[in-house]
Amino acid sequence: GPDIRGGHPDALIIHATKANKNEEKETDFLYQEAFLTTYRTFLTPLDLIEKLCRRHERFSRSSDTPKQRAAREAFSLLVRVVSDLTMSDFEPTVIQMLTDFVYQLLCSGDLIMAKALRVKILEKYNNKRLYNSTCTLLPSQNVYTRQASLLDFKSEHIAEQMTLLDSELFMKIEIPEVLIWAQEQNEERSPNLTRFTEHFNKMSYWARSRILEQADAKDRERYVVKFIKIMKHLRKINNFNSYLALLSALDSAPIRRLEWQKHITEGLKEYCALIDSSSSFRAYRQALADTQPPCIPYIGLVLQDLTFVHIGNSDFLSDGVINFSKRWQQFNIVENMKRFKKGTYCFKKSERIIAFFSNFDEFLCEEAMWQISESIKPRGSKKVVQ
Repeated sequence: GPDIRGGHPDALIIHATKANKNEEKETDFLYQEAFLTTYRTFLTPLDLIEKLCRRHERFSRSSDTPKQRAAREAFSLLVRVVSDLTMSDFEPTVIQMLTDFVYQLLCSGDLIMAKALRVKILEKYNNKRLYNSTCTLLPSQNVYTRQASLLDFKSEHIAEQMTLLDSELFMKIEIPEVLIWAQEQNEERSPNLTRFTEHFNKMSYWARSRILEQADAKDRERYVVKFIKIMKHLRKINNFNSYLALLSALDSAPIRRLEWQKHITEGLKEYCALIDSSSSFRAYRQALADTQPPCIPYIGLVLQDLTFVHIGNSDFLSDGVINFSKRWQQFNIVENMKRFKKGTYCFKKSERIIAFFSNFDEFLCEEAMWQISESIKPRGSKKVVQ
């Protein structure tokens, strides 16, 4: 297992600079990955960048070979840190510090290093500009589909289009956002994660609303059956996120309390088994372990696992000594999520279906859903098994 259990922040940073992919010690390389993934839980990116710049500055002036190596290692780690900065990390203070450091490198004649770092900074800067101009996922502006109904489209095609929307949002989530969220639920520091979870909730409410707005019992049933068919396809293409959004809709109290044919309730039981929480989601975890990318995992469980680790383990082993065992656990949880960010779905975008979804913005409020549910089946009336 991981041999670094804890240490002072400076000692952890120095050890992270020692990793080298070409060396036999793969544990050091793995430690560096864990450090880069989790350092924000005990250091700000600005602090880490400052410490690495200072370390490089201090040792690069020496003619001593080990010190020269230490300077190079600090620079290598700095490049990785800059490479992994998230959109919200890339603030004016960080940009200023990096720009000043590039200037220092130029002044001391380290032209190759200065150029390498400058390329990384510009890459980040351009990515941020591009991101800011394209961060809204807009539905297509086709008005002719306004009158369309869910039943007009093939279940398989609906599942594919849901997956394309999910995938676009999932790919934008940066791993540090997930770690930060488990600690402080900060929407500003986890913007993509916030958007992804909002999308999940909206889809669930949208599905509930489509069922409840059908005045006729047979039509409501048709819609429930349709959503079950869509879920079947979502499961087939490993989109656990939309699968769970629809399942939470069908299993929501205003819908569950209504009378449904036995084949529907039995079918739903089978789907619920995948996310049975009584055994810590064993069935779902196993399904996920057996899945190859592309896949969109259920983000709620990742956040739950991280929250348990955060609450159940102290940040420090003693005064100023970081508990790195806790960071190993966090790293292992998000590593699985990283695996799924490598796969891409190749479905063709359907303007018609995307426009029909209308960003899942059209849904009833909780109160309205309950009113409709109780007008269909008043409180206190007995459930009839058909």
